[in-house]
Amino acid sequence: MTKSELIAKLAGRFPQLVAKDADCAVKMMLDAMTEALSRGDRIEIRGFGSFALNYRPPRVGRNPKSGERVQVPEKYVPHFKAGKELRERVDIVG
Repeated sequence: MTKSELIAKLAGRFPQLVAKDADCAVKMMLDAMTEALSRGDRIEIRGFGSFALNYRPPRVGRNPKSGERVQVPEKYVPHFKAGKELRERVDIVG
């Protein structure tokens, strides 16, 4: 599902919500989540899952085109862990 599909689904499900308001709500929620992760906070949405940052230490990688060694700096990457309810609901579908 894309962001625009989510906005359309919200607007369709709640007729009192104009598409522009649904767009604003989704954008505000995603901005708040991005800001929280950039501060290093953990996000937990009950029944859905949690978002956290994983640390990746510096390492030596390889340029796939030339094969030469390249220093890859340390970084933090977002990580999503599905909640129990989401895992169970997805397992039923599969």
